Amino acid sequence: MSEPVPVTYPPDLDFTGRVVLVTGGARGVGRGICRAFAARGATVVICGRSEPPLDSLPERTEFIGCDVREAEAVSALVDVVVDRHGQLDVAVNNAGGAPYADAATASPRFHISIITLNLIAALHVAQRANSVMQAQTDGGNIINVASVSGMRPSPGTAAYGAAKAGIISLTQTLAVEWAPKVRVNCVTLGLVRTEQAHLHYGDEAGIAAIGQTIPLGHIADPDEAAGPFLFLASPLARYVTGANLVAHGGGERPAFLSAANVSH
Repeated sequence: MSEPVPVTYPPDLDFTGRVVLVTGGARGVGRGICRAFAARGATVVICGRSEPPLDSLPERTEFIGCDVREAEAVSALVDVVVDRHGQLDVAVNNAGGAPYADAATASPRFHISIITLNLIAALHVAQRANSVMQAQTDGGNIINVASVSGMRPSPGTAAYGAAKAGIISLTQTLAVEWAPKVRVNCVTLGLVRTEQAHLHYGDEAGIAAIGQTIPLGHIADPDEAAGPFLFLASPLARYVTGANLVAHGGGERPAFLSAANVSH
């Protein structure tokens, strides 16, 4: 029997000398993405509406204030990144989210704000990042954060689910328009345990119970969720564009299995 091969990170996952922009990267999934890129040598720029405590930022990261819902602010953000670092290699559209709201009673203003944050803002960032990347010798990568809410019913977050479905479509279209210099992909995430998990899933018992409905047995943590982003930004994925990489732990157990009264 041959000896097991030791697990090592391939050199293609070394991002030394690369500049990565992560919107909304100070917490949650974005924070995990920032940690993953920074740990592998990248210079990571985080943007958000409010500056977090400096000691809360992952190592090798910096913060620039920006409301990505405003196209002018996004343009200024990318200008600052390029002025400081001379390039922009990876842009991750992570900023987003939505509180619970009944679609029948939520205000039109609420629906507009959710779609603007989760879809239009990503287009603002992608458009400006592409303009820089097209002029670079090595082009660049844009990775959009989608959600299982965009692939199945999303009761309580209708506008959010619709926006994330739009992200998947947007990714496919931009990949065609901006090839071959810029690759555009998205990652459809399932349930992730972030700082606000209790608002959606309840207490520890609720989080654990929900985790047992997932084939892999638990809700993802932000560091687990970050892996697909490293892959898509790396040379390992150099022939991957327009893809929707689904990372949801195997999905959700079909409801009929629990309702059926036959033995399995």
